[in-house]
Amino acid sequence: MKKLIKYMGAITMLLSLTLMYSACKKNGGYYDASEEATPFAGNTYEYLKSKPGIYDSLIVAIDRMGLKQTLMDSSVTLFAVTNPSFQLALRNLNTLRRQSDKDPLFLSNIDGIQLDTMVSYYIIRGKKPTDSLKLQDGLNLASVKIGYPMHAKSTKGSASGEVGAGPEVIEFSNTKKSKFIRNWATSTTASNNIKTKNGIVHVISPDHIFGFDGFVTRLTFVPPPPNLMVTVGGTFSANRENGGGPTSGENSKKVIDGDDHTKFLCDLQGFLTMQFKLKTPEVSSVYTLISANDAQERDPKAWTYEASNDGLNWTELHRVNNFFFEERYQQKVFRCTNTVAYQYYRINITELRSGGTFQLAEWTINKTK
Repeated sequence: MKKLIKYMGAITMLLSLTLMYSACKKNGGYYDASEEATPFAGNTYEYLKSKPGIYDSLIVAIDRMGLKQTLMDSSVTLFAVTNPSFQLALRNLNTLRRQSDKDPLFLSNIDGIQLDTMVSYYIIRGKKPTDSLKLQDGLNLASVKIGYPMHAKSTKGSASGEVGAGPEVIEFSNTKKSKFIRNWATSTTASNNIKTKNGIVHVISPDHIFGFDGFVTRLTFVPPPPNLMVTVGGTFSANRENGGGPTSGENSKKVIDGDDHTKFLCDLQGFLTMQFKLKTPEVSSVYTLISANDAQERDPKAWTYEASNDGLNWTELHRVNNFFFEERYQQKVFRCTNTVAYQYYRINITELRSGGTFQLAEWTINKTK
């Protein structure tokens, strides 16, 4: 009897091993659902509509921004944002608004200009399946409408604690127009390579916040009043120039050229004064600074904003200490209580984040509202 039990146990183990081997051989040890996915019979917009309860918010945003036709007849890749991503973004925004006793905002009434930009992040020109994103450095992408620079890279996720042993995911990034990865905002996909008649759909993970990290800041940002350097005009000067001279690529006038992708770079040498003489006296109680593209240690940390009517006697309007830009290409708006019309305005930079090399993308003097 004991021999029979022992024999039956051996047969059972042998059958189990045979079944396990067959299963592994059939799937190659790894099951990739994307390989067997059946293409959707309609266009990309119709695909979204076919999934009620999943993409409702995305459809509302697309319809409001007039992007429906793009998803119906253009060759595009959609990084599809699901309802939870929108819910997270709106919850964060309205929590902040409640603290200021402001009414809540919804997709139907938030600023259309900002919404248009953010929706466009996720719609990429051309078909970009996962295989096209397997380059070592990933692939630079251009969004629809404005060609905003995005980036995507295919990589293997983790499984059972082992890095690279899981399913293939895409790291999808808002580059913020910076070439430095540390400045990017990145999310991952939960599902890839859904094929439609006119494009590819990759589904963004539900823990992603719509708009990346700029949703709340974009919708709470109050733009500065008109730039007096442009509306009134005048003459710019600085007490220090770039080492390459006044015609170099990073000369002093780059700080007032209206392009945040250029910058003024020079040695601080203790302090730096940038001055603007308006054609006629004007009241300014607002000014702005925009951080440059790289090397945050070069950012200004402390300064004074001053005004004069003769260029000799100056009145301090605003003083800043221990200031830090959080991002590259970031515009900061500063306000003071000035009510006097001055012809001269200047900013005196006295301290940098670290080191002795100064840089700044833009400086503006703005009209009082």
